[in-house]
Amino acid sequence: MIRFNEKNEIIQEEAYRGILVGVQLNRDISYYMKELWGLSEAAGIEVIGEMVQNLERPNTATYIGKGKVEELIEMCENMQADVVVFNDELSGVQLRNLEEQLGVRVIDRTILILDIFAARATSREGKLQVELAQLQYRLPRLTGFGKSLSRLGGGIGTRGPGEKKLETDRRHINKRMDDVKREIQEVKNNRNTQRAKRERSNIPVVALVGYTNSGKSALMNRLLSQSEKEDKTVFEKNMLFATLDTSQRSIKLDSNLEFILIDTVGFVSKLPHTLVNAFKATLEEVNYADLLLHIVDSSYEASDFHVDVTNHVLKEIGAGNKDKLLVYNKIDLIEERSKLPLVGEQVVYISAKTGEGFEELIQQIKLRIFSDRQLVKLQIPYDRGDISSYLCQKNKPIKMEYRENGTYFEVELSFEDQNRLRDYYME
Repeated sequence: MIRFNEKNEIIQEEAYRGILVGVQLNRDISYYMKELWGLSEAAGIEVIGEMVQNLERPNTATYIGKGKVEELIEMCENMQADVVVFNDELSGVQLRNLEEQLGVRVIDRTILILDIFAARATSREGKLQVELAQLQYRLPRLTGFGKSLSRLGGGIGTRGPGEKKLETDRRHINKRMDDVKREIQEVKNNRNTQRAKRERSNIPVVALVGYTNSGKSALMNRLLSQSEKEDKTVFEKNMLFATLDTSQRSIKLDSNLEFILIDTVGFVSKLPHTLVNAFKATLEEVNYADLLLHIVDSSYEASDFHVDVTNHVLKEIGAGNKDKLLVYNKIDLIEERSKLPLVGEQVVYISAKTGEGFEELIQQIKLRIFSDRQLVKLQIPYDRGDISSYLCQKNKPIKMEYRENGTYFEVELSFEDQNRLRDYYME
């Protein structure tokens, strides 16, 4: 569990004993509760208990019913819990009422995710995006959220001086939000400049998307190692939200074909809208990609749930209709391959750890982003050595011969290069 000072800076880590609480309205929430368990552990909470209540609708004052509140009070006392984590987003009033009755800190799923992001963000842009999401979450909860806010630096979800300076806080938050948005826009403008340069180079872009901890970074590192670029590897670890910052790497295949691979932030169910909005500047890279590799953890028993959540987020950011290849990762953890999920769209099964299936993955990438390439025969005059050098550097000629009137090539070219070099075609 992380603690913050008044400047939102992490000052130390603490361990907390927590109880998870979920409300089941009209569907099974077992997957969400299991995920909440993982999120809590990622934030440093030792989960010691769990409570789930079936309700037609949440209680406006305490979210759970009166009887369950009394039961939760007893659980907190008997199990010596010091934090209660709710699976759903709570209002400021609900947070205040629950804390007053339970006598322990109460946080919701959104606070939990925001604080994990705050701990993991390393780049300037990542920190700005997380701060913006935190401020957007806090602003409507100033009223009624005073008890938590008054515990300055007291742990997860405690950011601010309390209700006695509400109006000052509100003005400060609004001003800081404007400042952060301006800084994010500056970073976005720089990215737009980089993207324009990339588009002029006509190098295709492939973006990795998927649930957190599905193995996107591991896949990128495997492709980098095959491209003999081990020094460009990105951080990877078997944990939720191990990386938040977008990484871009150039991948060159053995045929001299090249593409840009982008690793994006992982998704999670009930991803807070404040985070989606804050990270849109980063996630919009997905919208400019030529191909999405949707990475799925095939070892997870409810992988179709992860697929649905990722598709929902992609739709939310406007990338729902992008060309997409479903990539089931971690097949090295599957004992019975016959149990691998069968779906309608084209699928590749891989292991980023062992490299199994990568040959098929690369072939599928080639097929989808280099489909406009055609085999042509060229004869390049000797006084146009620049063209010959370009063909050797950017492509891997199938055949190359020095003839009387120039250098003969049999080579696969993109549509653009086909038009550019049409004068040198041989029948």
